[in-house]
Amino acid sequence: MFPTFTPQTISTSTSPTVKIHTLSAGTGPPLLLLHGFPQSLNIWHLVTPSLTSQYTVILLDLRGYGKSSKPEGGEGHKEYSKSAMAADCVAVMTHLGYEKFYICAHDRGARVAHKLCVEYPERVMKAMFLDTCPTLAMYNKTDFAFASAYWHWFFLIQKAPLPEILMVTSPRSWIENTMGGRYGVGIEVFDKEALQSYVEQMGDEETVHGMCEDYRAAASIDLEEQKKDVEQGRKIKCPLRVLWGKSGVIEKQFDALAEWRKVSEGVVDGETVDCGHYIPEEVPEVLLKHIKEFLRD
Repeated sequence: MFPTFTPQTISTSTSPTVKIHTLSAGTGPPLLLLHGFPQSLNIWHLVTPSLTSQYTVILLDLRGYGKSSKPEGGEGHKEYSKSAMAADCVAVMTHLGYEKFYICAHDRGARVAHKLCVEYPERVMKAMFLDTCPTLAMYNKTDFAFASAYWHWFFLIQKAPLPEILMVTSPRSWIENTMGGRYGVGIEVFDKEALQSYVEQMGDEETVHGMCEDYRAAASIDLEEQKKDVEQGRKIKCPLRVLWGKSGVIEKQFDALAEWRKVSEGVVDGETVDCGHYIPEEVPEVLLKHIKEFLRD
């Protein structure tokens, strides 16, 4: 799906051993793109052709997803903490020779990018987050409507191996019903090759376990880390743009700009866009417009 991109596997940790699958192409300032659940770096296939003439675009599969390593969760799910996953991203960018870079991140990737911005403020020039709010804010404001819409947050954190067994048993049904059934989007909006790649990884036991550990970490160690960041006044320092889908839960349940301004020191702007949750695949042209406008110096 990315014929002009160069693949590379980069070691980011030795205890446990973690190797991150990356793709890169283009010229210009570096732009790191991070995917969400239950997908992989393939979510960016519609936007990258229009970016590589202006940016050096770096894609990666988060640990637990795609072709990257799937370590065990470790005590307290620490191996899937957003601090560990952010460290992966920084190690990749350092290995590739980029001390400073832009980030555009969707869903789970934006949770990683949030922690990256807090932990490594000197590395991030600007950030874009897609259809998400801070994890701590979302859990603190959980009500019946949110739990009904984001039921998978509470299913995936159940003790292993229950959710893993149920998910891997019928991967296509899971993808079609969760991705295609959310916000009335319909499965037809997704490219068939990309969709098949999501189905295939949903049928892989190690990947599904990694996905669950990602969510288990979000409901435990990530909340503790975010609470400490709040207590210590550690915030996002770079300019931030937030986009969210008009038909999605963020629009209905949260004041996205207000929530991100609470955890940021820099300028925060953004808006709702006419789509559901999957902005890079539903409205790539709108996302491209925002990327090029926001990242323009």
